[in-house]
Amino acid sequence: MAGLTPMEKKLAEYKCNTNEAIQLKLVRFPEDLEDDNTTFNPEYSHQVFGDDEVAFGYKGLKILLYYIAGNLSTLFRIEYTSKVNEKFDCVEADDVESKIREIIPPGFCSNTDDFVSLLEKEVNFKPFGMLLHTYSVHNEEAGEDITYQIYKADMTCPGFREYHERLQTFLMWFIETASFIDVDDERWNYFIVFEKYNKDGATLFATVGYMTVYNYYVYPDKTRPRVSQMLILPPFQGEGHGAQLLETVHRYYMSSPTVLDITAEDPSENYIKLRDFVLVKLCQDLPCFSPAKLMQGFSQEMVMEAQQKLKINKQHTRRVYEILRLRATDMGDAEQSRSYRLDVKRRLIGPYKKKQRELAKMRRCLRPEELTNQLNQIDLNMQHEQLEESFQQLVSDYRRVLERLAQA
Repeated sequence: MAGLTPMEKKLAEYKCNTNEAIQLKLVRFPEDLEDDNTTFNPEYSHQVFGDDEVAFGYKGLKILLYYIAGNLSTLFRIEYTSKVNEKFDCVEADDVESKIREIIPPGFCSNTDDFVSLLEKEVNFKPFGMLLHTYSVHNEEAGEDITYQIYKADMTCPGFREYHERLQTFLMWFIETASFIDVDDERWNYFIVFEKYNKDGATLFATVGYMTVYNYYVYPDKTRPRVSQMLILPPFQGEGHGAQLLETVHRYYMSSPTVLDITAEDPSENYIKLRDFVLVKLCQDLPCFSPAKLMQGFSQEMVMEAQQKLKINKQHTRRVYEILRLRATDMGDAEQSRSYRLDVKRRLIGPYKKKQRELAKMRRCLRPEELTNQLNQIDLNMQHEQLEESFQQLVSDYRRVLERLAQA
């Protein structure tokens, strides 16, 4: 902090990183409240506290957001060791409470006793909607299989609207560009993952994660479900729940004759990798993806069969084909390796060929000095390097999908 005035140094001590200050919990038992091992922090807080993700005016700031594991009833409290006052050249502390109140629904608890009273009633909480899928995951620490269930719900389910208002607050902390959806639009579907657990001999349910899907109309009589939001809560990440959820949602829509195909809104890299795994798993047993047919190249048969049987669009089917063809290819064989590389690069080169067509038009239309500026941006050698980098990155991603598939 060299070069700062004494007052600036003093004020700097009252800046808190909000990703560290916010403490989240999913509470099952009263003792969880004092157990630091059950606490987790946001990945992002810029949508609430600005791009710097800083709250000013406090020392030792703690923003406690504790949720009952099942119905997500909330305890919200702010703690700090020191706060700026009028002695600090009339500067004011940020109104942290108002910022949090903007995203959490009313009706939260502000003291622990009320929260624990609600926790005692958690035995009455049951999942919303229709059960779609049950699966189990072996827990090494507990030494037993834990059961999970996936439900489809909508706003007609009693109590679900209020539950969803609490659930969606997690998006602000774990999805970089999150926004709340218009729940009054009936074209939304909601899919929620719950864990079944025992407490004092009773079976209770804990929220694990969820997905929202919007059903777009496609002329004349079809729909195109688009995945909008998907989140597995941090305590459950890395256990395979995302794949279970996405596959379950896919299978749900596969059974509908009115669904054309399933897409996603602005998918993240992690979502694309997850989707690759799920779609390859679904497609690998289709006759059109047999090793012999894969080696003959991408075909219209693959497009038709994946779309009709699994509601997968052409673009996603092409990725599935490339992944499964990699599995069927002996990359140690020079001819097979070359054939695979050329096949994938022919697809990747599409954007570069488009640039070349644009360049041909420019030659006819632009003055010499304008053309020179454009040519400087289109370096063919650089394009070849970028193409090779893209290919190598794809193969690396594809291998990870195949490794996961081999372990499934």
